[in-house]
Amino acid sequence: MIPLFTHYPMLAKKLPYLALGEFPTPVHRLSALGAHWGADQVYIKRDDLSARVYGGNKIRKLEFLLGETKLKGCQRVLTFGYAGSHQTLAAAVFARTLGLSSVSILLPQPNAETVRQNLLASHRCGAELHHCCHLASWLFAAGWQLLRYKIKDRRFPKIIFPGGTSTLGIVGYVNAAFELKQQIDAGDVPEPDSIYVPLGTAGTAVGLMLGLKAAHLKTQIVAVAVVPARYSSKRRIKRLYRAANDFLCARDRTFPRCEWLDDDLDVRREYLGGGYGIFTDAGRRAAEWLQTHEGIPLDGTYTAKAFAALLDDLRDVEMRKKTLLFWNTYNSRELATTNSADDFRQLPRSVQKYFEEEIQPWIDSGGELCVT
Repeated sequence: MIPLFTHYPMLAKKLPYLALGEFPTPVHRLSALGAHWGADQVYIKRDDLSARVYGGNKIRKLEFLLGETKLKGCQRVLTFGYAGSHQTLAAAVFARTLGLSSVSILLPQPNAETVRQNLLASHRCGAELHHCCHLASWLFAAGWQLLRYKIKDRRFPKIIFPGGTSTLGIVGYVNAAFELKQQIDAGDVPEPDSIYVPLGTAGTAVGLMLGLKAAHLKTQIVAVAVVPARYSSKRRIKRLYRAANDFLCARDRTFPRCEWLDDDLDVRREYLGGGYGIFTDAGRRAAEWLQTHEGIPLDGTYTAKAFAALLDDLRDVEMRKKTLLFWNTYNSRELATTNSADDFRQLPRSVQKYFEEEIQPWIDSGGELCVT
């Protein structure tokens, strides 16, 4: 049984769940940081290795969301995100393994190599891609696809919200906190003073906060915003936290009511830079450091910005004395995406522009700045 179900067996009977990942994900010390900064208690949680075919933080959420999809007998999932969304790609990857179809409704974002890779990989997994130029057409496309497949399949597709963030999806990271508690008890890692995560749709941060509380850990979440404040406000995060807590308490009366304390969450907004999907110099330097010293890749949209915040905090002598944990939510599994330069022409015309326009510079596998 997963750690959450071990502690609360009634939830195993009440919640839909499908095992998709390989858990627990490893946790280990970032020894090179200790050598450079004199910070010997900095660790990384490797959710980038959360599944063999495709890693990252979305798998924990999909174990519950696709579990519900199968339970309800839906034949396809309808997912939402930006053009390079890891959520829509992860949904396509694992829907295919379960014999389900997937439909992705996408919004524009700044171009990057990862956008190209994810679009090609989604197409290879059989995802139906619909790229919309603005929010109004995005909403219209969603409504049209719901109606279209209701008629075709005689039932609605399962909707998976952006980032997989819903009360059910959040449970994946409540369970992750209990997994971490097991690793702490086993001596794999000391109890962290702070955990650093990217803050987008907030499902990962909220699930960890709630799970840490329920597991009686005192760790603070440092959530590094990668989206504007209107999408990641503390008010919204608090609402999600309480909704997830209510959801679990309603399904197991022994699950605790966990008090919200503002000090349990430190939201950092200074690492966003020019906006969602726009790389920053601090993020590039952070990604280059981790790639060079640990061989672990980060992405410029989410994880590099979060790791940049951790590196900046180590400039403070007092922070170097604390136990810090970076929760890597990116996928580090290689994706077989293309065999020729013209493969992108198999994609819908609306997304081919990402292969015809310039991309943002990033770093190559050797840790050098890469411009293509």
